[in-house]
Amino acid sequence: MTDLEAALRTVVRGEVGFDVTSRALTTMDASNYRRVPLGVVAPHDAEDVAAVLEVCRDHMVPVVARGGGTSIAGQATGTGIVLDFTRHMNRIVSLDPQTRTAVVQPGLVLDRLQDAAAPHGLRFGPDPSTHSRCTLGGMIGNNSCGSHSVAWGTTADSVRELDVITARGERSRLGREWAGAPQGLRDLVEGDLARLRTGFPELPRRISGYALDALLPEKGADVARSFCGSEGTLGILTEAVVRLVEAPRARALAVLAYADESAAAEAAAGLLPYGPLTVEGMAADLVPSSTSLPAGGAWLFVETGGESEGEARARAEAVVRAADVVDALVVTDPAGQRALWRIREDASGTATRMPDGSEAWPGWEDCAVPPQRLGAYLRDFRALLTAHGLRGTPYGHFGDGCIHVRIDFDLMTEAGIGRFRRFSEELAEVVVAHGGSLSGEHGDGQARAELLPKMYGTEMVELFERAKGVWDPDDLLNPGMLVRPAPLDSNLRFSVLPREPVDVAFGYPADGGDFSAAVRRCVGVAKCRTTSVAGSAVMCPSFRATGEEEHSTRGRARLLHEMLAGELVTDGWRSTEVRDALDLCLSCKGCRSDCPVEVDMATYKAEFLHHHYEDRRRPAAHYSMGRLPQWLRAVTRTRTASLANALAAVRPLARAAKRLGGIAPERDIPRLATRTFSGWWERRREEAAVGGDSGGSGGGGDLVILWPDTFTEHLSPSVGQAAVRVLEAAGLRVALPPTVRLKRPPEGDGTTVPLDPVSLLRGRGRVCCGLTYISTGQLDRARAVLRRTLDLMEPVLETAAPVAVLEPSCAAALRADLPELLHDDPRARLLADRVLTFAETLQRLAPDWRPPRVDRPVVGQTHCHQHAVLGDTADRALREAAGLTGELSGGCCGLAGNFGFERGHFEVSVACAEEQLLPAVRGAGEGAVVLADGFSCRTQLEQLAGVRGRHLAEVLAEGLARP
Repeated sequence: MTDLEAALRTVVRGEVGFDVTSRALTTMDASNYRRVPLGVVAPHDAEDVAAVLEVCRDHMVPVVARGGGTSIAGQATGTGIVLDFTRHMNRIVSLDPQTRTAVVQPGLVLDRLQDAAAPHGLRFGPDPSTHSRCTLGGMIGNNSCGSHSVAWGTTADSVRELDVITARGERSRLGREWAGAPQGLRDLVEGDLARLRTGFPELPRRISGYALDALLPEKGADVARSFCGSEGTLGILTEAVVRLVEAPRARALAVLAYADESAAAEAAAGLLPYGPLTVEGMAADLVPSSTSLPAGGAWLFVETGGESEGEARARAEAVVRAADVVDALVVTDPAGQRALWRIREDASGTATRMPDGSEAWPGWEDCAVPPQRLGAYLRDFRALLTAHGLRGTPYGHFGDGCIHVRIDFDLMTEAGIGRFRRFSEELAEVVVAHGGSLSGEHGDGQARAELLPKMYGTEMVELFERAKGVWDPDDLLNPGMLVRPAPLDSNLRFSVLPREPVDVAFGYPADGGDFSAAVRRCVGVAKCRTTSVAGSAVMCPSFRATGEEEHSTRGRARLLHEMLAGELVTDGWRSTEVRDALDLCLSCKGCRSDCPVEVDMATYKAEFLHHHYEDRRRPAAHYSMGRLPQWLRAVTRTRTASLANALAAVRPLARAAKRLGGIAPERDIPRLATRTFSGWWERRREEAAVGGDSGGSGGGGDLVILWPDTFTEHLSPSVGQAAVRVLEAAGLRVALPPTVRLKRPPEGDGTTVPLDPVSLLRGRGRVCCGLTYISTGQLDRARAVLRRTLDLMEPVLETAAPVAVLEPSCAAALRADLPELLHDDPRARLLADRVLTFAETLQRLAPDWRPPRVDRPVVGQTHCHQHAVLGDTADRALREAAGLTGELSGGCCGLAGNFGFERGHFEVSVACAEEQLLPAVRGAGEGAVVLADGFSCRTQLEQLAGVRGRHLAEVLAEGLARP
């Protein structure tokens, strides 16, 4: 391997990676399979590709081309050299609106081509659900299709010419009339014309095998078309000329509801004469209960186009009238359509979990039958599932007869793998009996190639092998795929994982307490690799900042997988490779909500750091910022906030403090409040008592416990003060949590605390959510802090009072991290269930209260933890009631607690802020309110833009004060 690496580094201008991280990131795609490559090369151009092929030919090392790594049949993995085209060969070379063609490189992400074509009223026809991260090269390699294939066909239908380099270094431009064909290919075809004319099933989604029938003379001997779907086994693509289609000016989406999937499948083919753009189907099993779909057990998503909204709607309504439906909905609003399409697009991830939370896997992800046979096929498919004791929820391209499904195969035990093989063999026979194709979109890869003789017969498969020999006589390009395949039950990615649960700190309740199962959640669909966010989405800001796979949620999950496997990453929890990949994880928790399978990398990071630094010295930032609550309480006890601020204003002292604390030198140290929120609260009560008042705790409404989080307490007490004023204005009684452990609940208004000698001896304490300890992986300390907090909160938990938390990250820690970290303490769930955001408190306890009318536009960003864990429905309603108009942006502010303050993170932190937040604030009109409920978000705005962001409570309190 050393000689190979040295040879590649000598001739390649792009990156050559033989390190553990580079190899670990490419061991898997989105399939069930895993192969460990020797190295990874990111070619700079076609010359680099040719150089790699020459070196690998000299060393007889296989080469695998890889795009977005979202293949579901295993064809994007290999044991030799993996070519990663996404880093450099990812451009649009040219786009000609007149000829409706574009010249693209293989690493170009589909959405980038769509963005470039849209201003000309054009688009690329095929659009897989992974359109935001799949590449044109991968689409050509798999002959991908997508939801619009009923209108615009497969990728092969959109390919004009292909520039290809063979394993022996021959460069060709493939096209029609034998253009670019390797020597011997024409003789092979002309010697077996009868077989090629009769041996391929006629159906719109026949992807399996080599498309040798495209080389028939009556089909124009189209070498480029026949190359599509060859899965990188014939040559390496370096450039493509593709056809664009005219996009409809307007679209409408008809959502047709049926009693069950069989009824939807039976109806799909009958809608094709109406010229729809899509006919997509899915059943209720895959639809979140919160979605607003018409009532039914299964749905068809039928999109229509037109020159105007009215024309598109008329066509959709015609479809509805023709369809025998239970219920229907027609949507013309683009935002509404996007929301509905996201339900369908997320199914590839959602389907990996059964309704009871158990795992499901690909393997029979995309077989296809003639559309008219779909209903009958699904009945036979369901019967076979039942016979094998398996479960799966079909969905997909009903109009093309193509079905996606994840099945709850047991791929961890010998018996389960045996059943996987038997089911696969029997299902292949069912598909063939219905005149179908084993693959209708994602290719054969390792998952189905072994079964191709059932579909084509041995003589046709032998012809495929001869064709492979013409193109690649040395069998160096993606060996084991399509021809002479590896067994479908070998190289399974789960076989290397530990069979016994790993000892961990968090409970992982959704994964049965098994950290391996939590890591297995990542199936590789790579939604985290999108280069831009839509709407309020967050995941994955560090990947968008760096563009590096290791900084994506998927990349980090792959490294954790390899850490558990112990083959590549051999030092377990002490791994520096895993540590370095997690270093730029902002712990924004965006993946918890935006990932279709709810990977929670923030929790995995905390878990890893906990073990990695066990009994070892930690980074300075873990002591300075990870233990921030301790330091701030010490400042309060010693009354040295003013002194600390003064010292921080002296630049040499500030520089020294930042250096010692592991803080980025570019950062300013935030000023401490000279009077804490609790101090203000006590002073206010004392003044009220002197005046004969009850303490200003509000009217006779419900009691709410206002949580004095560390940031509100010591850094932004004005937020707490504003919240008290608003909550009291809404008629609520406000109290703070006890500071001593009580033997019985507080009395009366909740602020009267009955003390006893024992509680006094225990001393005063402060509740804390443990956030800073959790985010730095100091989980033993976090548990101790949280148990003390639960002790203090016991009297509250014996009442019905909810707990209002102003800081979104603290609320998220209490609602999500607390019960998962203290999974053995029933009080943890009791407190988590009491936690409300500021807006939720008003919505639930004062539903009839009307906030003051502010009537101003707002700008800012929904806090990433609010988006991921808490939700913002109540906030939106409260803003609307107050006349605060406009949408908040998505993404992450980039500061993310301690992340943006840590040395070495400043550039990424700024890049995250520049993605959406800062441009939105800079572009805000005069008089706009900059909303930022999180202290980190407000600090980022202040330090990078000189703008003061405000908590929603502050804005409403100001409105109350206005006459």
